[in-house]
Amino acid sequence: MEDEQIIKLFFDRSEDALTALNDKYGSMCLHIANNILSDVRDAEECVNDTCLAVWNAIPPEKPDCLQAYTCRIARNLALKRSGYENALKRRANHGVCLNELSDAISDNNEIESRFDAEQLREMINTFLSGLKKPDRVLFIRRYWYSDSYEQLSRLSGMREGAIRTKLSRIRKKLKEYLEKRGVSA
Repeated sequence: MEDEQIIKLFFDRSEDALTALNDKYGSMCLHIANNILSDVRDAEECVNDTCLAVWNAIPPEKPDCLQAYTCRIARNLALKRSGYENALKRRANHGVCLNELSDAISDNNEIESRFDAEQLREMINTFLSGLKKPDRVLFIRRYWYSDSYEQLSRLSGMREGAIRTKLSRIRKKLKEYLEKRGVSA
């Protein structure tokens, strides 16, 4: 079913919208949540929460890209759940991905005061659009979908060490790119 049809079902308040959403994007959301949470039951609960959140948001929201909208909600819910779990010292696997990026993108108040999130997002998107497609895919799969190096190796056919090196170089280029635009880590 096309996204426009699914969104129409949401606007009609038809419960078929939830089934269609789950059929189309449920496995992708489960993949994202499971990579962050490393617990299938928590990831499945996160997917259910995602469907409920989309149900509550549409209408009035009418996303341009239902896939991105749904995956963003799933990712944010999983990160929120992960934060809760990490606060309880239960697990901390997603933090590894984010720590890798900390040299390129700092989370401090100085940057926040100089650049709002929208500007930073645009800069990162511009940087990513300038990368070769395989490099862009590796970057997004690692830092958005939280894929492990093992998963990336299976997807790309590259050795894990080569992926680590490539991502390290991309992060270094990103840092240099942002510094040239006045964003320092």
